[in-house]
Amino acid sequence: MINEKEFRNYLDRDNDSAIATMNAYVSDMKEFESYLQENGKWISVCESADIQDFLMHLKDQGRSGSTINRKMVSIRKYFEYLKATNQIESNPCVKIRVPKVKRKDPDFLSVEQIEALLNQPDDSPKGIRDRALLELMYACGLKASEVSELNVQDVDLRIGFISCRGDKTKSRIIPMGKPARAAILNYMKDVRQVLLADNRDTGALFLNYSGQRISRQGIWKLIKFYGQKSGVSEDLNPQIIRNSFAAHMIMNGADLKSLQELLGNEDVSTVKLFMSLAKARVMDVYDKTHPRA
Repeated sequence: MINEKEFRNYLDRDNDSAIATMNAYVSDMKEFESYLQENGKWISVCESADIQDFLMHLKDQGRSGSTINRKMVSIRKYFEYLKATNQIESNPCVKIRVPKVKRKDPDFLSVEQIEALLNQPDDSPKGIRDRALLELMYACGLKASEVSELNVQDVDLRIGFISCRGDKTKSRIIPMGKPARAAILNYMKDVRQVLLADNRDTGALFLNYSGQRISRQGIWKLIKFYGQKSGVSEDLNPQIIRNSFAAHMIMNGADLKSLQELLGNEDVSTVKLFMSLAKARVMDVYDKTHPRA
């Protein structure tokens, strides 16, 4: 039987995964485990051939290439977890390759949609905190995990930058604009101490209503709530805000190297994709609006 609790803990420590992503990994592994059991086999003694048989089984069922790839990612993650926790000696996924599926264009919001989103929080303590969080996330292109891990000492409001640890092995300095600085100052001045109440101050920048560091899951829920409230998106998530930061920077002339550094060495192919998408959108706007297009 797969150890669902420990697998989730591993994913939570090792990845910036949404709850929905974790659920998908677990669901995929349960399907794989059922397939093995139906054929008289077990995960603990699974071999590469068993995994390849499962992938072929999925193909015979008419599953799409993207679905098969996703299930392979789930299986690979689970065996990485088993190897990391010394439950197996070798990973049977190492030599397995699946066909590449055409990369889906990343979703991002227009400047108008971002403005609508950032205008949603009210002037209650929660709204002041949420506005500061959303402004900072968009201003600096941060991941949910990076926002959660920020401490008060990482923010320099006088000069206007944050120090972000990112993958915990490197840190990067990211400037932020006046709206983000003003929103954070308002939160720090009027709200953070209220949320902290009688709790010991751990130094976390953003706190939840228990006075503890806000979690990634809390940030995902917060963003989804405001996405629905603004009418921007029913399924808004932190990655879409990060994508919007990248796309809007490119639209306003950011170069590839600078954007990579701001994003924390994001995969160059992803940044190039943003660049091509942003240029295509600019051309579309030009064609529709310029009188001599």
